[in-house]
Amino acid sequence: MAVVLHLPLQRADPRGTAITEAAEAEGIRPTKALEVAENPTALRAAILADPGTAEAARKALMDRLGEDPALRTELVRDIVRAVDLKKAVAAEAKAGDRVEYVRQIVEKGQVKTPAGQLIEAPAELREEAERHLSLIDELDDGEESGEWAREAYDTVRDLVAQTVQSDPELRVQERRAKFYSSLQKATKVFEELTFDDIQNAEDFQDIYEDDMVRRLEDLQQAIGACISALQAATAQQEPGAS
Repeated sequence: MAVVLHLPLQRADPRGTAITEAAEAEGIRPTKALEVAENPTALRAAILADPGTAEAARKALMDRLGEDPALRTELVRDIVRAVDLKKAVAAEAKAGDRVEYVRQIVEKGQVKTPAGQLIEAPAELREEAERHLSLIDELDDGEESGEWAREAYDTVRDLVAQTVQSDPELRVQERRAKFYSSLQKATKVFEELTFDDIQNAEDFQDIYEDDMVRRLEDLQQAIGACISALQAATAQQEPGAS
C-alpha cells in the first residue's frame, strides 16, 4: 500500500506565501496560520465547538467571497440544497427589502403606492418612517430584525394607503395606474399564448380541447365588455354629451 506523505506548508510555496502575507496583514505570526492550514480537521473541530471561532470563520468567508467566484458559487449551492438555510435566506431578503422600502422614504422623501406610482411622501409619513428606521438601525448585530422590518413596512404601507384615499385626484390616478398595470400583465400573458410550434391542422388536433375554445370565448366577451365600458365613458366626456 502506498504511503502518502503530507509535507508541511512552506512560506516559499505559492499557498504558503499567500497564507503568510494574509497573516502578516492581520498582525499575527505566519507560523500560526500555516499550522491551521496544515490541519483543516482541527479547524473544523474548533468551528463546530466554539461560537467565537465560528464567527471568525464566517467573517473570513464573507471577506473572501468577493474575490473567489468558485467559493461563492459552491456556498450558494450549499444554501440552496439546505432547506432551512434557503428559507432563512428568503426571510432575511424579504426583511431587507422592507427595510430598504422604508429607508428610501426617509432618504428621498418619495414613496411608491400599491399601484406603483411614485409620489412625494407627506411629512407625517416621513416622520413615521424615520422613527421606525431609527429603531431598526439601533438593533444589536445579534438581534432579529424581521419582526421590526415587518412592523415598519406595514405601518408605512397603511399610511400610504390613507394618503391615497384622502386625496381624490391621487385616488383616481391610483385606480388608473392599477388598471394599466393589470392590463400590461394580461397582455404579456396572452402574448405568450402562441402557436409557433404548430405547423399544420394535425398539430392543432393534437392539442385541441373544447375547454380551450370556451375559455377563449369567455375572455373575448370580457374584453369586449371592458372596451364597451371604456367607450361609453369616453362618449360621456365628449362635449354635448348628455
